[in-house]
Amino acid sequence: MKAKFSNPFIKLLCAAAMLAVVGASQVSATTLNFNDGYDLGLIDPNHPADPTSSGGYIDILLSQPLNSGPTFVDPNYYTRTGNDPLSGSYPAAVFNVDLGNATTINLGTGYLYLLGKYDGPNYGSEVWYVGNLTGTITVPGTAGQYGLSHVYLFNGSGGFGVPDGGSTLAMLGIAISGLGFLKRKLLAS
Repeated sequence: MKAKFSNPFIKLLCAAAMLAVVGASQVSATTLNFNDGYDLGLIDPNHPADPTSSGGYIDILLSQPLNSGPTFVDPNYYTRTGNDPLSGSYPAAVFNVDLGNATTINLGTGYLYLLGKYDGPNYGSEVWYVGNLTGTITVPGTAGQYGLSHVYLFNGSGGFGVPDGGSTLAMLGIAISGLGFLKRKLLAS
């Protein structure tokens, strides 16, 4: 028996399911740069550069006045940009992931801050706000003559990182549920 889609509700449901599947396959891409709208500032030299210390340094950076620095707070200098995506209310940085020296990252969701450390003690660490980003992001591979040595992702205090695909999985679930409903509706007619 061949199914007919004469019911407008069923047609709408099919269209929504297809849109959800197509939307789930689209990937966004963002390139981060120094002094862009995501850049929160520089920690120089960010030493020691271990994840726990770096999280504390991010907190110090975010407590600095906008467009200030370099300001010395032992053992680093902090230069804060004018970007204020959370209107001065920044959760404490909690380390989540060490990405090595990757410049292209499948970000996923749930992260607030990305720290890129450049050339050990010679340059410092740039910090970007990534709380409103998902998908693939690219960080600069160099800061002038200094190469990227490592990238850390941080959540806000009380937060957690969600692996990439959380929203994709939800949309796929909605699409599959819609198809299941459609199958029951067709078998009933």
